[in-house]
Amino acid sequence: MNQFELFFPRVAATALPIALSQQAPPPSLPQEDREEPFQFEDVEVEARVTYAVRLADYPHPAADAVKVAEQRFRREIDRQLGADVVEALRAFQNASESSESDLSKAEIAMAKRWAKAYDAARTAGFRDLGDTDEAFFDVRSI
Repeated sequence: MNQFELFFPRVAATALPIALSQQAPPPSLPQEDREEPFQFEDVEVEARVTYAVRLADYPHPAADAVKVAEQRFRREIDRQLGADVVEALRAFQNASESSESDLSKAEIAMAKRWAKAYDAARTAGFRDLGDTDEAFFDVRSI
C-alpha cells in the first residue's frame, strides 16, 4: 500500500452494486453555459525580480527560530514596500554609493522608503530572537 492508496482508497469493483457500476455519462451543458477555452496569449507576464533574505551573524543558529525570523522580516518588508522591494533596495544601494547630487528625487525618496521599511522589518524579524547585538538581515536580489 502506498500513500495515495492510504489517503484515497478505491472501492473494490466487486463491492459495487450493478446500478452504480453502470453509470450514465454526465449530462452535457447547454451551449450558453460552456466557457471559452483560456487563451494564454492574452495574459501579460509580470517581470518580477525576486529577492532572498538571510539572517547573518546570529550567535544561536536554531534553524526554526532563524527561519521564522526571516519569514517575519520578509512579510513585513513586503507589506511596507509591496512590489517595489527590489527597486527600493537598488535605490538605497545607489544612494549609499553616490553623492546626493548624482541621484534623482525619485531615487532619494525610494531610498528613504527602503530605510524606513527595513527598520520596521528588522524590528519584526528580531521580535522573539533575544540576544541579537551583531546579527542583521541580508537582503539580495536574485
